[in-house]
Amino acid sequence: MSQEVRVALFRPDDERLSEGVELLESLGAVPVPDPMLAVRPTGARPREDAEYTIFTSKTGVELASKAGWDAGGTAVCAIGERTARALREAGYPVDLIPELFSSTGLVESLREQVQGTTVEVARSDHGSPALTDGLNDCGGYVHETVLYALVVPAGAGVSVDRAAAGELEAALFTSSLTVEHFVEAAAERGAEEAARSGLEAAVVGAIGEPTRETAERLGIAVDVVPERATFEALACEAVERAAPTYHD
Repeated sequence: MSQEVRVALFRPDDERLSEGVELLESLGAVPVPDPMLAVRPTGARPREDAEYTIFTSKTGVELASKAGWDAGGTAVCAIGERTARALREAGYPVDLIPELFSSTGLVESLREQVQGTTVEVARSDHGSPALTDGLNDCGGYVHETVLYALVVPAGAGVSVDRAAAGELEAALFTSSLTVEHFVEAAAERGAEEAARSGLEAAVVGAIGEPTRETAERLGIAVDVVPERATFEALACEAVERAAPTYHD
């Protein structure tokens, strides 16, 4: 086994990717950055008359702020500390962060509050239906605004080549979409079988249960799902698992 721990990461090519690379280097790993997501803004703005407004990402907050969204008297909800931090930096209040950083976690947090209220969900075009369906089931009147589309950036797929060549010790999937785009890139290269085989020999990390379920549905076994759904937790657990000393 290689003494290097080469780790593929698929975050968008912005500060999230650079922060991920720095974290992996600090853990003694060799990052293999392969952005599998690019942001394409729609130009839409969240509605301003809802009693609850939900943001699911830092990107969504930044686009809403750029569009001049006024929080008014809405209760602002954020999935994850990163989203909450972006809201505060943009001058918006943060009224609720679910303990579980997921759509289902937020639904549980709002279950007793949203009946008969208007709920605005501002997010990407690939948002989980678990959030909107769950809030509808709780009696909320849910409206969704798509702030941006997530597309495959040009040139994506270096991780597929490395996996197919057996040159990855770990891969970190941070959303269901990164898994889907990895598989699409492998198919475009005619390397699906080789890439899956390469991942079988590596430590595959998924940031949460929805991402794990997507990976396993697409034939990729997952070894690590951190209890806390953050990139730092995912990276630390996967690198530790992939390190040669783990197998000694």
